[in-house]
Amino acid sequence: MLTDAHGVVQRVNPGVEQHGGHPATALIGRRITCLDVDPLHGDISHALAYCVARRQTWRGVILCRRADGQLLHQDGVFQPLDMGRIDPPHLLVTLHDITALRQQALHDRTLLDRLQGTLSRLPGGVFQLREGRRGELDFLYFSDGLRASLGLSSNAVIARAESLLERIPEEDRAALTASLARSTVSLSPWTLEFRLDTSEGLRWFEGRASPTRRRDGTTLWDGLLVDITVRKQQEQRTQRLVSTDMLTGLLNRRAFFDYGEAVRAHAARHGRSVPLAMLDLDHFKHLNDTHGHAVGDLALQIFATTCRDCLRPYDLCARIGGEEFAVMLVDTPPEAAWGVLERLRAAVEAIELEVADTTLNITVSLGLALLPPEGSLDLALSRADQALYRAKHEGRNRLAGSPDVPRIR
Repeated sequence: MLTDAHGVVQRVNPGVEQHGGHPATALIGRRITCLDVDPLHGDISHALAYCVARRQTWRGVILCRRADGQLLHQDGVFQPLDMGRIDPPHLLVTLHDITALRQQALHDRTLLDRLQGTLSRLPGGVFQLREGRRGELDFLYFSDGLRASLGLSSNAVIARAESLLERIPEEDRAALTASLARSTVSLSPWTLEFRLDTSEGLRWFEGRASPTRRRDGTTLWDGLLVDITVRKQQEQRTQRLVSTDMLTGLLNRRAFFDYGEAVRAHAARHGRSVPLAMLDLDHFKHLNDTHGHAVGDLALQIFATTCRDCLRPYDLCARIGGEEFAVMLVDTPPEAAWGVLERLRAAVEAIELEVADTTLNITVSLGLALLPPEGSLDLALSRADQALYRAKHEGRNRLAGSPDVPRIR
């Protein structure tokens, strides 16, 4: 349409009737504002005033009304035509119907909002993680599913990846770095269980993602982060049941060998031997036969408690079978093992077990050996058992060592 400076329509093209529903003859001589849903104060009035005053093009979306009353969204362009600097300009007005496009955009926006709402209610976080060519990490997307537990909004994580990553404990952060590096090289799926410091303390999370290599050399992971704390707690309870002697609460034989091999491997990396001892309660069969199995069980439980009190939390102590026990002293010099085990022997000797009107005392015999860096746990236990036999043969309630265990001079 061509209008004068007051917006009076002077000429129109044939598309006016098709898209606006107004015959061309009905618009000629009328102000173009008649098409606006608000003829006095609508966007068309604003566009006219802007073009005339500034002699500059105005562009924007205008809500128009067809002749049949239907509302249309039009992409409008109001362009002043320079008819001379003195005379007010004529205006070339182009209206393009974008109603269908806008409806599709609103539909897409609704779907996106619905998806965002679903993601925010998931018991985890959906993310897209990018690793730059220099190894730097940043999140291109992070849903709000973990906002409550982490106290972090998605915008905060996207703006600064470290706001999330710095909450990972140091040893778990090292595992994260190593696992991402492997996934980057092989483009294999990434998966890792790690801990995060949350408002509820340390909680376990599982991350799973699929990597994509981009042309610029960066790597993207599209994945999911899920809180698995409850599952880990159940696994740990199950592991304790599987690895614990039910009567004494100490490790059982199977768990002792599993953990013992891990302790040996750790010590081997530093070229160290591990002190290992076999322990046997003296005259335990006589105690059972004389006072009954209930008293025998009580003696075993009190002995186990004494072992826990005398040893450090990370030392291994296990019930191997019956009244036989094994101890592995972690990060302890061989010559220092004598003093640790002697204190344990003395603590057991001091136990007084009240049974009816009788006070019973129990003692323990111990045999000490060394598990070499590349040695066999079975063989080391056998040497400790031989030392234990010698301690019993020499009178019980004593500690004997195999020849390979040095003493403090």
